[in-house]
Formats: sequence, structure tokens, C-alpha cells
Amino acid sequence: MARPPRSVAAAQAPDTADATPPAAPASRTRTSALDRAVQILDALQEANKPATAYEIAHRVNAPLSTVYSIINDMVEKNLLSRAPDGTIWLGSRLYGYGLTYASSLDYLAVANEEMQRLSAQVEETVQICGLEEGMMVVLQMAEGPGHFRVTSRVGSRVPVNWTASGRLLAGHLPDAERAAFFTHYAQPSPTGRAETRPDVLAQNARQALEERLSIQVGESDASVACLAAPVMDRSGACVFTISIVMPEAKAAQGTERYAQAVRSVAARIEARLGWRQREQDGAA
Repeated sequence: MARPPRSVAAAQAPDTADATPPAAPASRTRTSALDRAVQILDALQEANKPATAYEIAHRVNAPLSTVYSIINDMVEKNLLSRAPDGTIWLGSRLYGYGLTYASSLDYLAVANEEMQRLSAQVEETVQICGLEEGMMVVLQMAEGPGHFRVTSRVGSRVPVNWTASGRLLAGHLPDAERAAFFTHYAQPSPTGRAETRPDVLAQNARQALEERLSIQVGESDASVACLAAPVMDRSGACVFTISIVMPEAKAAQGTERYAQAVRSVAARIEARLGWRQREQDGAA
């Protein structure tokens, strides 16, 4: 909420030396504490293992005393837990929040069902991916049944320009916003094969969305290929993607069957969610 002009604020306050100060500084302090709490949770999620308060403070680049105080508050509220050895991990209260949040997202329930079906059909790992703070995040995953499986942890985040899904998730943005998006978030990949030029990425993202298919081979990992299709709402925005992840060597033998399968499943998810007319509805 915006603060009133200085003259208005002065008129509203008692004209005494010991008048109660404006509430704005307290608001800034609370916001700062909330930001630190989110940084602590993000740091633990990214590490995917318990950590000491010192390690957390180092990761979030904050004073140890500040982090330790916030951790104590979060432990008291069961947002974090402290092990006997002093290490910190996520608290049981977060599990309840997560269950409530997941139950409210009907589209993820539909996507999970179709993801499992697709994984069994193509016998490869299938992922549901979304966009979070300029990064592609794995929301759900079904591992393939084969002996050689390509997997990644649910919740893992990858720069948008490293993956097939990343391009699709930004493909619906207007031209200028799309170019600015990649200018801000594109990063070089470990293999050095990921495209980083914003203008090229912006063009590729739009084309991939129009074709409802994005393919990347060896850009984030030298041995991995990915084929992704967008799941778009009625406005044409890519809400999330469904992708098939496989060994690069298998993709080199041909991707047509996988491309057709992932496109079909994405279309079926849209239809089930009411975001796209079923083919028979539009046949007339």
C-alpha cells in the first residue's frame, strides 16, 4: 500500500516530540524478514539436504545472527526442524501447506494422470514443467521403465534456455517482452551448446509454440535429449509443458513417434481442462 504524501502524513500525526513514528519502517522490517525466510527455504530446497545455520547464512549471503534468529522463529512454528546435531531441515507444517496447495491445482492432477500414461506408452521418463522466477522447474515426473533412465529431481530448476520446455514457457510473451525475458535469464550451459542470444531465443520460442513442439539435444547435458509440447489455456498462454526425456543416442535414431505422442497428450490435457475444444466439437 502506498504511503500518503509527506504533508498528509504530518497532518495526521500528533504534533509532539514523542509521537508514535509512522508504520512504514516496521513494514519494511517485516518484509525483509519474510524475504530472508524465503531465501532460507529456497537454499534448503536447492541443496536437497539438511544444513547448519552457518552454511545457510553463507548460501543466502546474510549475517549469521540474522539467519539464526529467523531459523529459531521458523523452528518454533514448525516451518523448519532442527536435528539433534543442530542441522536444519524443512518442517512438518510445510507438508500440510503443500498438500493443500496441490489439491487446489486440478490441472496438475490431470497432468499427472496423462504423464503416467505417456511414460508407459513411450517407455521413457516424462516430466511436467513450469516457470518460476525465470527458471524452468520440474513439477512432476514419471520415470521410464527401461534400464537406462534419464531422471531429474522434482523441484529442480534449470535456466530456461537450456531446455525444450523453457522456450515454450516463454513463447506466448509479446515480442519485446520475450526478448527482454531471455536477455535477463539466459545463461551459458555446461556443454556450451545452449543458445544464449536473446533475439535467436525469442524467435525460436515463438516458432516452437506455434508448432506446439520444442526439441533440444545435448544443450544442458551432453547425453540427454528432450521433446516438449506446450499445454496452453484459452488465452494462448503456455501454463506448463509435458516433455519426454531420453538418451541422446536414442533421439538420434528418430524423434517422430515421440513428437507425435507428446503433442497428442498435451492436446488431450487441454481438452480435459476445458482449455481446448475436443476435435469432435470443432469438426462441424
